[in-house]
Amino acid sequence: MRRTRITTGVVAVLALLALAVDPVAAQTSINDELISELNLELLYVAVVITVIVEAVLIYTVVRYKGSDEPKPTQENRRLEITWTVTTAIILLFVGAAAYQVLGVQAIGGVTAASNPNGVDAATTHDFPGAVGPPQDEQEETVEVEVIAQKYYWTYNYPEQTVDGEVVSATSTAGEPLVIPKDRPVYFHVASLDWLHAFHAPDLGLKQDAFPEKYNTIKTVAYEEGTYQLYCAEYCGVGHSGMLGKVKVVSGEEYEQWLDDKKSEMESSN
Repeated sequence: MRRTRITTGVVAVLALLALAVDPVAAQTSINDELISELNLELLYVAVVITVIVEAVLIYTVVRYKGSDEPKPTQENRRLEITWTVTTAIILLFVGAAAYQVLGVQAIGGVTAASNPNGVDAATTHDFPGAVGPPQDEQEETVEVEVIAQKYYWTYNYPEQTVDGEVVSATSTAGEPLVIPKDRPVYFHVASLDWLHAFHAPDLGLKQDAFPEKYNTIKTVAYEEGTYQLYCAEYCGVGHSGMLGKVKVVSGEEYEQWLDDKKSEMESSN
């Protein structure tokens, strides 16, 4: 009877763990996909370790709980070497898996070293650090300059102009950062005052905004929709209100949005 209860409990735990590792949610972007895949790999390892550790604990409790005169544990060098080597292998796996993801431009950011053939970035400020897309991707790539300052966001599209004036949107006017799906997008993120952080968690996007220095991060969005944007670096009394939206639309909608913005600019001039 006791063995049956233990078996039932183990099966129930394994069933719950199987549900936990089932990747049911669609990935919204390449960034989200990479992060989810890494989390899933680490979760599989954690599940195996958890099952082994709990099995040893349960066995030990059941096996020795009735002993009135327990014998002290003797040194076992082979066992000590085994768990030390096993732990080292696990840590190496975790480090290698994480490094492979962190080295991707969509997660670790785009640098001159990771993108040596990049063209000049499209920006409106003369700050260092921005890296443009490779020449063979330039035509299909969208470049957006994201400027942070107390306590709002400005989104500039330097490649889109009307009489020399850049198409832009701002969170203070309730306007979203609009990008097309299924196309590479380079965000050149900078600040005009102090530290901020550009963070759209549902898209797997996060990049620091340094004063007068660009950090570039890349994405390809898969799912249309509107996603919450936050400042993820405490920046003062208005930090909690430094919010925005990232709107992912179809290619046709994106071109229409640009045309509408340009028409507004022409009519106001």
